[in-house]
Amino acid sequence: MASADLRKELECSVCLNIYTDPVMLKCGHNFCRDCIGRVLDKQETSGGYSCPECREEFQDRPALHRNTTLRNIVENFLSTHPDQEESGVFCTYCIHTPVPAVISCLMCEASLCDNHLRLRHSKSPEHVLCDPTTSLENRKCSVHKKILEYYCTEDSTCICVSCRLDEEHRGHQVETLDEASEMKKKKLRNVLQKLMTEREEMEKRVQSLQEHRRKVQGEADDETERVTVLFRDLRRRLEDLEKRVLREISGQAERISGIINDLVQDLEIKKDTLYSRILYIEELCNMTDPLTVLQESDTGDLCDTEDGDDEDRERHDKLLHDGGDLDVGGISHTLHTGLSKIMSGVNVERGVTDILLDVRTAGNNLHISDDRKTISFSSSHQNRPETPERFQCYQVMSSQRFSSGRQYWEVDVGGSLYWRVGMCYPSIDRRGDQSVIGYNKKSWSLERGWGNQLSVIHDSNKTRLPGDVSSRRVRIYLDYEAGRISFYDLCDPIRHLHTFTTTFTEPLHVGVYVGKRCCIKICGVNQK
Repeated sequence: MASADLRKELECSVCLNIYTDPVMLKCGHNFCRDCIGRVLDKQETSGGYSCPECREEFQDRPALHRNTTLRNIVENFLSTHPDQEESGVFCTYCIHTPVPAVISCLMCEASLCDNHLRLRHSKSPEHVLCDPTTSLENRKCSVHKKILEYYCTEDSTCICVSCRLDEEHRGHQVETLDEASEMKKKKLRNVLQKLMTEREEMEKRVQSLQEHRRKVQGEADDETERVTVLFRDLRRRLEDLEKRVLREISGQAERISGIINDLVQDLEIKKDTLYSRILYIEELCNMTDPLTVLQESDTGDLCDTEDGDDEDRERHDKLLHDGGDLDVGGISHTLHTGLSKIMSGVNVERGVTDILLDVRTAGNNLHISDDRKTISFSSSHQNRPETPERFQCYQVMSSQRFSSGRQYWEVDVGGSLYWRVGMCYPSIDRRGDQSVIGYNKKSWSLERGWGNQLSVIHDSNKTRLPGDVSSRRVRIYLDYEAGRISFYDLCDPIRHLHTFTTTFTEPLHVGVYVGKRCCIKICGVNQK
């Protein structure tokens, strides 16, 4: 009973379970930290605090002090009586005070504590003991009320010794519970191993996806940084160009304004002189004494203004017609030249302006236009010499090869029904089925097959894509260092179709395959 008495002393009066992280109030009573915390939270709304056990009141919310000694006692008790906390089964014979059971007897259909097991229980072999349980009836036969000792493999059910004699199980293969349990555990271990293997594979796939996500995020971060730096540099250059152009405009305006100010100042002085002469002449005209009028300054001197007037008029006309306006053309030249220098210095993808088809590689049923940009099927043989470079299928490569950088170009597929476009190594076979672009390890292609089916192909592995090309043009984008070939449908908005990712080991050529009655044109794009 000592165990039961100790357990009772270790119970929290709020939750009636063994203390968890015990704390002590000023009055000396102990509680689980969470339990007393909830009690104090509820009391907070009423404006007063008190101990749930002795009702001692506190003016302020009491501080909770950990009771280390009590916590150590609880831990030691639980370590020596693990069943006290886990089973939840109490001794059948401890009527007045519930004491956790340490064992259950199938024969007695009772659970016992240490004390009753030692003093009152029979040690007869018929009294089968098991871990504490509340479902003792499940361990007995519902028909014969005897302990279940065997397992019928044919009926997959547990039976007692009397069941073996019944007609229902007579002649059936029977095993002991231990034997059957071990057999089932063996099967379960196999299942467990299989599940663990599947789980490991799933973990690997998850890790692979997470690594790919980190890789994509890293690429996105790098690309974001690149674009941010690009536009920051663009803004700086544009601001410098703006200041330079505005200084030029301001300088021209100030220069013209200075010339005009000098002209106006000269004209104002001459205007005042003319005004003085006008007043003097008006005064002479108003005189009545003829002698006085005749004796004043010579009239010719008073009217001598023609030379100065001609000079002023010449300066005025020259200002208005020969340099008195802003040099808008010069300003525009400065602006456009600056913009061109900025854009030529920007490190963005290069648009290939000219991709020419290599006639030496064209199959003899292909017609190549004079500008070497259009390829179409020809029902008549072109009688080109059979050389190692020439494809035997309806295929052709570009003259240009790409071994670095980022480029893109466009292909006008028009209304053609069957075609393939993509990229290939120069070492691609020129004969046999393995020479078709996409159907080997040395090429990557986008295909529009019969039935308007769109697919991407590499090493003969075909991946179908949803929908059809909804525009007349397809864009091919190459990032050689990153090992990417991407295809886009140039609809509005542009639709990404697929991206191949690999490590390139050779330079790459553009490759085109056309079916019968098909015509495709390689379109250059403006350089960015």
